[in-house]
Amino acid sequence: MNKILLMAALAPAALAPVTAIAQVQPAPTVEPLVPAAGAVLDVSAEGRTTRVPDLATIRAGVVSQGATAAAALSDNAQRMARVLAAVKRAGIADRDIQTATVQLQPQYRYGENVPPAITGYQATNTLSVRFRDVAKSGSVLDALVAQGANQIDGPNLSIDKPDAALDEARADAIQRARARAELYAKAAGLRVVRIVSITENGADAGGPERPMMIRAQAMRSDAMEKTSIAPGERDVTVNVSVRFLLN
Repeated sequence: MNKILLMAALAPAALAPVTAIAQVQPAPTVEPLVPAAGAVLDVSAEGRTTRVPDLATIRAGVVSQGATAAAALSDNAQRMARVLAAVKRAGIADRDIQTATVQLQPQYRYGENVPPAITGYQATNTLSVRFRDVAKSGSVLDALVAQGANQIDGPNLSIDKPDAALDEARADAIQRARARAELYAKAAGLRVVRIVSITENGADAGGPERPMMIRAQAMRSDAMEKTSIAPGERDVTVNVSVRFLLN
């Protein structure tokens, strides 16, 4: 009985409201992308600048034939060792040399109404080599061919550090968008008040396009001819969408 009365006495205390002091923080204001007053104009623009490529990437490989798989691989390894040594003698850093592919494939003779017969094996080993001095890459290629490289693909020309060029293209894109907005505003009898938003839609940092293909046999058709690579210029572009407020 006493226990029941004690529980009943404590129950109201448990139900008593708990008071606390709360501070109400004002919600941050976010400006809408569509302002309440004025006209909105969306403009897309591409900014661009140019750079001379300073990085060339080329694949140099050795293709060997042999009656057996072991013979093909052995001959290929000896030739590739000479090619790799020539690359390093040319001053190419280890970080710029990478094995791209190693392949061993049987070669078949096909006949009518008979199963294919293996006639030998073909081994291929390819290096990916980056040249940081594009002007010297042609002479290095000639040295590689002289040491046994018989398959060369490239070059892929690109810009090593494109950040500054990309920033130039971004600034050019905004200038073009602004000029276009001024044109539209004037034609509509309005004026550009300010930019509401800017969105970058994509950029091309002057990366490699589809490479020019070089074959070792064609390169060395005349022993007196030397391979030359002309870097030319590459476009660096940035695409933006800009929203303007007109009034």
